[in-house]
Amino acid sequence: MNGPDYTVLLERQLLLQLGDRLKRLRKAQGLGTVELAKRAGISRTTLSSVESGDPGPAIGTYLRVMSVLGISGELALLAGDALQPGPPGTAAARSKRARPVVQVTVSTDDTRHQVQDLQSLALHEEAIRLARSEPEFLHQAQGTLDRWLASGNSRSMGLWQEWREILRGAKWRKVLGRTRRAQELRQASPLTAVLPAQVRQGVLDQVGKLRKGVVLGDSEPNA
Repeated sequence: MNGPDYTVLLERQLLLQLGDRLKRLRKAQGLGTVELAKRAGISRTTLSSVESGDPGPAIGTYLRVMSVLGISGELALLAGDALQPGPPGTAAARSKRARPVVQVTVSTDDTRHQVQDLQSLALHEEAIRLARSEPEFLHQAQGTLDRWLASGNSRSMGLWQEWREILRGAKWRKVLGRTRRAQELRQASPLTAVLPAQVRQGVLDQVGKLRKGVVLGDSEPNA
């Protein structure tokens, strides 16, 4: 295994950016989490997941939050056919005007620690996939954690004790969020400590590519 598929990592970054944008829009409109969650018909916990760019909530949940925040017009553009060729025989189809070229560059933002966030999440998502599919990997992580706990002298002791419960109960969502506690847990993670080198390098390579920016969308029309 060489790391995550590049498309998966790109989609993860897009969700992180969407979550950040929704959170900024909510704050700009003076809405608290309780009010927005109520208007969208979801719980505050689910709203927190949406604003964190969590892939867990259904797409309909994201759409409800976007609608409440007044950006449903962007959804209409995405779902509509304005950027598609017109039906045969119509004036739009006969038009010699080139259809619009739409491109967007997706990249991480070093100043807001997006690189570190994305890299940490990607490493843990890969590690959790291994833990679910390969019992030996999980056993190695538990052994590493036991050795750390036996050392008995570390400021990370509380985090390691929490990790013991996470490993025993497969409570992976606790470490895949973007809360301060989730970030602290990832920093003290026994999973990444035993992650195979080729998997780790695969993640780092993909994050490096995304850091430079990836252009999505159409190619320029031929002259």
